[in-house]
Amino acid sequence: MPTPTTGETTGRFTFADWQEQPVGSPASTPSLAHATVTNAFSGGIEAAATSCSYTIAYTGENVGTYSGMELLSGGVEGRKGTFVLEERGGFDATGTTCRFEVVPGSGTGELAGLTGSGGFTYRHGDTSVAYTFTYAIV
Repeated sequence: MPTPTTGETTGRFTFADWQEQPVGSPASTPSLAHATVTNAFSGGIEAAATSCSYTIAYTGENVGTYSGMELLSGGVEGRKGTFVLEERGGFDATGTTCRFEVVPGSGTGELAGLTGSGGFTYRHGDTSVAYTFTYAIV
């Protein structure tokens, strides 16, 4: 049985692809959109190409909130496997904030039993985004 591990780690991620489609009429506010995104994580979380799906609520021009799920395949602090993050955040003309949490039971391989949460703040113009992640693997 693997030794339980806890810790806090950091790193960066980049947006590799962003495809957004309106849901319903985008001509009025509020409006909805659906986005599929691919990210690449490095640092404490290693995942070369994630699969992410967001639902976005625009409440003004360049202002709104979003929620989504992101599937990461790679590792955490050298332990290999996959897991899903549930994400929720907001954005405005300056950037985006996000809090995320591991979906219970989603860890596989050496990440079975993974729990944790973290977040990031993105400022428009940044080429990569710093994240923090506090986790436990039991």
